[in-house]
Amino acid sequence: MSRRLLFLLLLVATVARGELTDRRANDGNVVLEGVPEIPARIADRLNRYLNVRSASFRSWTEDGSGLYVTTRFGEVDQLHRVDSPGGARRQLTFFPEPVRGADRRPDAAELLLFMDEGGGEFFQLFLFDPDSGENRRLTDGRSRNSGARWSRDGGRLAYSSTRRNGASNDVWTLDPAHPDAARLVLQAPDGAAWRPSDWSADGGQLLIAHYVSVNDSRVHLLDLDSGSQRLLVGGDDAPGNHTGVRPTFDATGDGFFSATDAEGEFRRLMHTRIDTGESRAVTANIPWDVRQLALSDDRSRAAFVVNQDGIDRLYLLDPASLEYRPVEELPTGLIGGLTYSPDGRRLALNLNSSRTPSDVYSLELGEDPLTSSGLTRWTWSEVGGLDTTRFTVPQLVHFPTFDEVAGERRQIPAFVYLPRGEGPHPVIISIHGGPEGQYRPGFRAQFQTWVDLLGAAVIAPNVRGSSGYGKSYLRLDNGFGREDSVKDIGALLDWIGTRQDLDAGRVAVYGGSYGGYMVLASMVHYSDRLRAGVDIVGISNFVSFLENTQDYRRDLRRVEYGDERDPEMRAHLERISPNRNAEKITAPLFVAQGQNDPRVPVTESEQIVRDVRGAGYDVWYMNALNEGHGFRKKENRDLYAQVVLLFLEQHLLGSGAGGAG
Repeated sequence: MSRRLLFLLLLVATVARGELTDRRANDGNVVLEGVPEIPARIADRLNRYLNVRSASFRSWTEDGSGLYVTTRFGEVDQLHRVDSPGGARRQLTFFPEPVRGADRRPDAAELLLFMDEGGGEFFQLFLFDPDSGENRRLTDGRSRNSGARWSRDGGRLAYSSTRRNGASNDVWTLDPAHPDAARLVLQAPDGAAWRPSDWSADGGQLLIAHYVSVNDSRVHLLDLDSGSQRLLVGGDDAPGNHTGVRPTFDATGDGFFSATDAEGEFRRLMHTRIDTGESRAVTANIPWDVRQLALSDDRSRAAFVVNQDGIDRLYLLDPASLEYRPVEELPTGLIGGLTYSPDGRRLALNLNSSRTPSDVYSLELGEDPLTSSGLTRWTWSEVGGLDTTRFTVPQLVHFPTFDEVAGERRQIPAFVYLPRGEGPHPVIISIHGGPEGQYRPGFRAQFQTWVDLLGAAVIAPNVRGSSGYGKSYLRLDNGFGREDSVKDIGALLDWIGTRQDLDAGRVAVYGGSYGGYMVLASMVHYSDRLRAGVDIVGISNFVSFLENTQDYRRDLRRVEYGDERDPEMRAHLERISPNRNAEKITAPLFVAQGQNDPRVPVTESEQIVRDVRGAGYDVWYMNALNEGHGFRKKENRDLYAQVVLLFLEQHLLGSGAGGAG
C-alpha cells in the first residue's frame, strides 16, 4: 500500500472519530484547520516556559535617574518606568497593541511611541506624556512610518513615511505641536527606501541612509533649507553595505561615523570628513561586522558592538582620538539598546544569553571615555519558576557542504543544543529568516522546551546567504543561486547521519518567513529524510510573493530574490517555488500565518496548504486573524506553541506518516 493511500485512509478514520475538525479559538481570532484538539497535558507541560518574560531598554528619564523599558505583564508589551536598579516596573501604557518602541524627546519628559494595529506594520507615531498618561497621534493613521529621529533641541521630528504614494519611503519632518503641517523634505523614487539618520547640531541638515539592498546602501547629506543633497559614501562606483550602524555626526559636525564593507569582507566602523570625503577605518584590525554604535549627547563618548562569530563584544571608543578598547566585564551573550544617559556617565544596554532572557543593565563609566567601573542590573525578568542554570548552552560547530573553497569543502556554521544523555536524539533543524539573517545564540524558550520536553536536539545553521560571515558568503544565494542554500540543509542531514548522538531517522525542519520557504524547499527535496516540517509565514511561491508583498518593500525584495518581470528569472523562480512542487512534500506539514502580514501575504500560506492537501498529504493550518508577520499577542503565541509541541510529538517522536517514518 502506498504511503499516500495509507495517509488518506488514516485521515478518513480520524475525521470519522471526530478527532480532526476545523474550528475557531481565542474569541474567534484564530482559525485552526486539520489541527486535533489540544490535550490539557500539553498546556500544563508548557505553562512555565510560556510565562517567561523579558525587558528591553527604551529610553532614560529626563534627569537620568530612571529608565523606560517595554515588557509584558498582560497580552502584549507595554511601556514601564523603572526608577532604581531592581526597582518595580511601573506600567504606563495600556494599549491593546504592543508598544514597539519609545524615544524620549530631548530636554523633555514626553516620549515618542511606535505602534501598529493587528500586526500590519503600518506604524504610527504617538506623542506620550508619562505623567498624565495622555497620548496623541502625530501621523495620518494610514501610511507606514518608521525611523523617526528627534532634532537635537527636540523641536522637530524627521521620519520615513509612505504617505505620498504607498510605495516610496520618503523623508518627512514635522513639529509635534502642528503635526498636520508635516513637510515632505526628500521624495524617493518609487519603491526606494530613504531614512533620516541624524540631525546636525543647528537643525539645518540631515544625514540620510538610502537602502538599496543588503549589498548596497548609501549615505547622503540633505540641506533642509535648499533641499539639495549630495552623496557622501556608497554609490554605483563604490557599492557597499552601510547598514548595522546608523550614520551619526561627530562632535564638530565636520564628519560622521558609519560602517561599511566596501573595502573588505566585513563592515568596519569608519569616520568620514564631509568636506573632503576622506575616510578612516576605525576598526581596521577587527575582522568582524560592527553592528551598533552609540554616542553620548555631547558626542564626547561612544560605544560600539562587534558580532564575533555570532557573539557580541562591546567596545568603548574615544570619538576624538578614535582609540577604543574592549569591555571585559560583560557576560557572554547578545547586546542591544546601547544608549548613553543624559549626562553621559552611564551606558544602558540589553543583555541576553542562552540561559537568560533579555534584561536591562547600565555600564558605569569613568572620567576617561575608555574606562568603565562596573555593571549595574536594572531588571530581573521572570522565568516562570524554571531553573535556567539547567538550560542547554549551544555548541558552535561547522559541517562540510557540497562545494569547495580553496580546494577544501566549504564549512557551514551551526549552533547545536543537545539534551542530556547519550542519545541518539531526534533533531529539529531551525532555519532563520532574512534571508540575510543570522542565527545567534540568545535566549530561546522554545528551543529549551523542545530539548527538555521532547528530548530533541536543536540545530540552528547559518546557511550560505547568512550575514555575519563576510559579504562574499552573504551573496552566495543571490538570484539563480537560491537553491544552493537548500543544498546546505541536505549537507546538514548528511552530517547528522555521521553523529552517534543524533537520530538521522527522526528529523524535522522549522522556520519562519524566508526560513519558512527553506522549510518548504527542504521538504520538496528531502521529504524522504524528514519526519515533519513547521512553516511560519513562509514564502511558497516567489512570483506571487513579489507581486503581492506590500508596495513599499517590493523593489527591495526583487534585488535579493530576482525580478519576476524578467522572463528568465520568472521561469527560475516558478521552477524552485515549493507550491509548484507540492506533490513532493510528503512529510506532515504544519503552516502558521497571520492574516494581516504585510511582508509575506496570507495567500502564500493558503496556496501551499491547498496544493499539498490537493496532492493528498497532511497539513495542519493555523491562521491568526489579528496578527501579522508572526504572533505578538500572548494568547496566540501560547496556542501556537501548544500546536507545535503536539505536532512534533505526533510526527517527530511518533511513528508519523510519511518522511523517514
